[in-house]
Amino acid sequence: MGEEVAGRLRLLLSLSLIGVVFTSVVILVGVWTRLVDAGLGCPDWPGCYGRLVVPDAERAMAHSPDAPLEVFKAWVEMIHRYVASALGLLVIALLVLGARLRRRPGYPWGVSVALLAVILVQGAFGAFTVTLKLWPQVVTLHLLGGLAVLLLFLWLHLRLRRFTAGDDGRAPRRRLTPLWGLAMLLLLLQLALGGWVSSNYAGIACQGFPTCNGQWWPAMDWSEGFHLTQTVGPNYLHGQLHADARVAIQQGHRLGALALGLGLLALAIRHWQEARLRPWLGALMAVYGVQFGLGVANVLLWLPLWLALLHTAGAVALVLLLALALWQWRESAVDVKTGTTRVDKEWVHG
Repeated sequence: MGEEVAGRLRLLLSLSLIGVVFTSVVILVGVWTRLVDAGLGCPDWPGCYGRLVVPDAERAMAHSPDAPLEVFKAWVEMIHRYVASALGLLVIALLVLGARLRRRPGYPWGVSVALLAVILVQGAFGAFTVTLKLWPQVVTLHLLGGLAVLLLFLWLHLRLRRFTAGDDGRAPRRRLTPLWGLAMLLLLLQLALGGWVSSNYAGIACQGFPTCNGQWWPAMDWSEGFHLTQTVGPNYLHGQLHADARVAIQQGHRLGALALGLGLLALAIRHWQEARLRPWLGALMAVYGVQFGLGVANVLLWLPLWLALLHTAGAVALVLLLALALWQWRESAVDVKTGTTRVDKEWVHG
């Protein structure tokens, strides 16, 4: 490997890792934007009242007389757009830098292209969030899209590390098992439920824990709470659902947390004997416990801003840890002749 290629790979490794950290920040800024009700701080997209920076009240009134300017909320929304745009530029830089290496065996060119495609879709969801006035379906998909970008950055970084080490990716790796698939599905479902809780303003629909409004099974309207084909309303700021529908959403999120915990516990028990996986599975269970506690605290303390942001950070950590655990599991050595897995001695005795 020539010096130029080695230097390019070092830069790609650094940028992809920066992308993981920066995407986490962008996700948290997006959640902060939502929690301070700034999602419609600018009534148009991509500018703000037709400008690339927040204008004064007079210009804002001339542009959108039916949407009075709230300076703080407008700036929060624009900060979110600025950092999201910077993330898009980072994706483009990774694609350009990797273009010369795309034909080399093992280079993750497909992951780079997928990352660009997802970031473009995310931009579209950002526009729809504003033009469809915080429609819950779009807001939830926008959150999931941000997490997909995060995962792709992480996967790109891991694949680049493998490529830099001289692995062309042709060595046999473990295939996904039903238990890993179930754990990932449960996490995806719980993330979607969390986004649905937030986008429908159901975070404090239940008072108290483990009961809800003093009852183990309160009155709930599941059909309305999870009606995914309703028409786009005029404005979803602060939500439009009645109390029983929001309670159903909150209870669904609680049940999802329980199912996820059982799924992760089953995964940890199944693979705990593998020394290479044990630290990752232990960290995964620990973060799940903290995340569960943060969810309970959010309910009991009536959703303070800092605690809600920590809860989102916990979700990001769960996504990253499950992905890293999966990577470690797939990268465990496989005996080509027998097809059985071998745990590397350096991990067992190191």
